[in-house]
Amino acid sequence: MASLTTTSPLLHHIILVLILTPLAFSDQTHKTYIFRVDYDAKPSIFPTHFHWYTAELTDPTRILHVYDTVFHGFSASLTPSQAARTLQHPSILASFEDRRRQLHTTRSPQFLGLRNQRGLWSESDYGSDVIIGVFDTGIWPERRSFSDLNIGPVPKNWKGVCQVGVKFSAKNCNRKIIGARFFAKGHEANEGFGGLGGGINDTIEYKSPRDADGHGTHTASTAAGRYAFKASFEGYAAGIAKGVAPKARLAVYKVCWKSSGCFDSDILAAFDAAVNDGVNVISISIGGGDGIASPYYLDPIAIGSFGAVSRGVFVSSSAGNDGPNGMSVTNVAPWIMTVGAGTIDRNFPADVILGDGRKIGGVSLYSGLPITGKMYPLVYPGKSGVLSASLCMENSLDPSEVKGKIVICDRGNNPRVAKGLVVKKAGGIGMILANGISNGEGLVGDAHLLPACAVGSDEGDFIKGYSSAAVLPTASISFGGTIIGIKPAPVVASFSGRGPSGMNPEILKPDIIAPGVNILASWTDVVGPTGLDSDTRKTEFNILSGTSMSCPHVSGAAALLKSAHPDWSAAAIRSAMMTTANNLNNMLHPMTDEATGKASTPYDFGSGHLNLDRAMDPGLVYDVVNSDYVSFLCAIGYGPKTIQVITRSPVNCPEKKPMAENLNYPSIAASFSSASMGVASKTLMRTVTNVGETNAVYKVKVEAPKGTTVIVKPGKLVFTEKIRKLSYFVTVKVVRKNIVMGDSGALFGSLSWMDGKHVVRSPIVVTQIDPL
Repeated sequence: MASLTTTSPLLHHIILVLILTPLAFSDQTHKTYIFRVDYDAKPSIFPTHFHWYTAELTDPTRILHVYDTVFHGFSASLTPSQAARTLQHPSILASFEDRRRQLHTTRSPQFLGLRNQRGLWSESDYGSDVIIGVFDTGIWPERRSFSDLNIGPVPKNWKGVCQVGVKFSAKNCNRKIIGARFFAKGHEANEGFGGLGGGINDTIEYKSPRDADGHGTHTASTAAGRYAFKASFEGYAAGIAKGVAPKARLAVYKVCWKSSGCFDSDILAAFDAAVNDGVNVISISIGGGDGIASPYYLDPIAIGSFGAVSRGVFVSSSAGNDGPNGMSVTNVAPWIMTVGAGTIDRNFPADVILGDGRKIGGVSLYSGLPITGKMYPLVYPGKSGVLSASLCMENSLDPSEVKGKIVICDRGNNPRVAKGLVVKKAGGIGMILANGISNGEGLVGDAHLLPACAVGSDEGDFIKGYSSAAVLPTASISFGGTIIGIKPAPVVASFSGRGPSGMNPEILKPDIIAPGVNILASWTDVVGPTGLDSDTRKTEFNILSGTSMSCPHVSGAAALLKSAHPDWSAAAIRSAMMTTANNLNNMLHPMTDEATGKASTPYDFGSGHLNLDRAMDPGLVYDVVNSDYVSFLCAIGYGPKTIQVITRSPVNCPEKKPMAENLNYPSIAASFSSASMGVASKTLMRTVTNVGETNAVYKVKVEAPKGTTVIVKPGKLVFTEKIRKLSYFVTVKVVRKNIVMGDSGALFGSLSWMDGKHVVRSPIVVTQIDPL
């Protein structure tokens, strides 16, 4: 696989300069650039780095942010020629243009194995005194989920602030929301992004931590919302709403702005602030949105996360919503916990009843007046062959064709709820939203503005077939409310970002999946549940789907584990979740893929589905220290200067190049050249730390990927009071002629260490890579 990560250090430096040197010097439009500076090169004559930057490197009026914690350097609004001149300064290690990122947009805690008064909730005191920093669109602080009733004083280690602004005062912070900041300088400087930067639009936004979008309120309450009784979304999902860590504290970092995304320069500033403030966990449901992973040294989320993790902060991030395509997972740096999405055992069924009596199952969150029992004419505008009409795009429907009818719309291009609005404006009475092949049978509920039902690809084709074959096709839609105890669950969500990692297949990504489909959580007061301008409904809670929803489940889980085990590192917390994850659904069968209905693989779910009942006591953990990550970066071909962009401090790579697969990760991936003939073999090393009973003996159980041989030495690990860490070696052998790769291009197995009480499981992935 051709990628920058396999080049030599010298070539990397050349590529870096080529990437970062502006090509069009004639264009004097100001853009935002982020400069990585050699921190130790500051002349002693300057009292601060800011004085040095503004004296030697750039005009003080052009600087947006100065970074001094997770990253050393600054961001500035410059012309390409000014940026090129700044880049020539010997103290500048690298530079990259600011980019815009996108958001990866009640019963889930029980589904994760959490129970009142026992287990992890009880052992961790519900996450009390652990601080979760949420990078998102802000917060609506008045929601019941953010009450500080019966919560103790603000933790002594907290150094953050409550930043006031439009409609947000110091009183909006409390013992629950202990800090709030907003970051807009990068957003305001980027006037070149289709007019979406260049200032805060105060008709739709608040220049403050207040949430004008809803996404940030939803993710914050998913991670750490308090108990809220009689919660529901317009009657759906009724019950007690609560976050995964109900007593954890929240620190809000508003880096994303309504309808205009989140800029790298602001995200990096938030990382800097959050680590200085004293957060323990960072939750970031943000990504590139294009399914393409950037090299780590050009990715501020990867850089900021490394700075956070190196200081003991756990970082949880979303895997992206570009599934079910392979290699669509984002946020793949090995120091980040990358979270995909699965379903839970709750659903919101709706049925399409056809004129011939047949009933087709789907889902809906429509809560208006029903149309049950009455049949209406059925029409599919897409039969004309006009793509915009099949997708029900704005102004694509002829009112004379759809008025008084139920309209079939294909999913894609414009928001699902917006299609219903188009149908409604054209006089349609209802909508059937049909998946295409890429979405398969994966369904999410939407709060439609007219009677509507989403159906899978096969069902959609069936309904279209009926509409074209029948002389006078008719249909109706009935709504089934909320059903719990759905089987099978979890199922890997069709939209969830999939492996392998486009950067380094030696590290299995995503790491894990967590609930991310139809999740009930708190909502802003200024946006209707659909987010459409015409939706004027007010709702305390909303139901959303996306890896944006699964990420804060893991953030809350990390807070619980940190509270129960304060001495555990970020890597130990990640390991505890990964090695105890479920691979079976609630029918005790292997998890399936929503897109295909077939068995899913570790490329879909990583190590499995989060199971917090077992994560509290994992037995063994795979720990990683900063120098291990540096060895990994050396192994993938980064040179010392390139690595310093990420690590902040100078490094030296060993003369003998390390193996990337030897990073002490809780999953195991072995890659072989497809050109190799005969028998090929690779030996990897792992080290486990005993965090369970002192005198423990673990024996290995191996399920080798089909057609391979896996040998583990030693086959037994004996821990004592003095021996808490032990290493073992895994040798993977493949016979070229025996290997038959599946649809995913990989073979899967597992390795488990067992002591009679604990099962410490790691997936094994064997894949072939074409030589460059």
